[in-house]
Amino acid sequence: MIKIAVVGDVHDQWEEEDGIALKCLGVDLVLFVGDFGNESVDVVRRVASLDIPKAVIMGNHDAWYSATEWGRKKCPYDRTKEDWVQEQLDLLGDIHVGYSKLDFPTLSLTVVGGRPFSWGGPDMKFADICKQRYGIGTIEESADLIHASVKSATYETIIFVGHNGPSGLGDRPEDPCGKDWHPIGGDFGDPDFAEAISLAMTENKIIPLVAFGHMHHTLRHTKQVIRKRVFRSPEGIIYLNAATVPRIVENVRGKLRNFSLLQMEGGVVIQVSSAWVGDDFKVASEEVLYQQPDKVVQAV
Repeated sequence: MIKIAVVGDVHDQWEEEDGIALKCLGVDLVLFVGDFGNESVDVVRRVASLDIPKAVIMGNHDAWYSATEWGRKKCPYDRTKEDWVQEQLDLLGDIHVGYSKLDFPTLSLTVVGGRPFSWGGPDMKFADICKQRYGIGTIEESADLIHASVKSATYETIIFVGHNGPSGLGDRPEDPCGKDWHPIGGDFGDPDFAEAISLAMTENKIIPLVAFGHMHHTLRHTKQVIRKRVFRSPEGIIYLNAATVPRIVENVRGKLRNFSLLQMEGGVVIQVSSAWVGDDFKVASEEVLYQQPDKVVQAV
């Protein structure tokens, strides 16, 4: 049994206690789906120092002051002298899997990253940063580069991680990659990510999980429902949107920290849950989002 934690969009909410919580949960692997903050170097430094096997991909907020004209106008530092995007990448080193991969020999699996700094949608919103840093100018080139990581993977079992999820998971605003701002509706997943996953499937790779965030669970156009968080494909792949925002909340009893928790066995995800961990580092509440039929899963 492999236990995996997926940390949704952080948005400056990462503390020393989060690392302790993960240790207490006994996870074998932690996946971070990006948006640590607006080029929040200090948050990334704390994540990089976490002493648990991990893989990270950067989100659009992690290049907030560098990738767009309006962001550059509000940049709090001198971009001719500093580069906070590069500082984050340097801190993460090999654990940043955007357009790359990371093998985990003790788990016999490879984590492959999608397009880093993704904004979502059919176009490459942050095209300049992809061109400057990775030489990628089109969706097709992006899909090819992700697929190259699949082909170089050491293991047949591959977990995909992206900031935004792939296209093809539904066209409603409430779907995992749905567009919930005006005009609402439509699939806002990444087509290059979807293409790379499809190619991996044709090569008979074992794909238990595709983890991502970006599209927050709370919706802008309605408060009656929250976003669909888990989608199971006909092939048995679990697609998980882990973007619970805010991921740390406070009540009269203290702080609660959110983690998406998965249990995997034999290359198959058998349970997914959304867990809130209290100040005693025990699970205060847990919502099971998916469970393999007829499978008994041990409690966290």
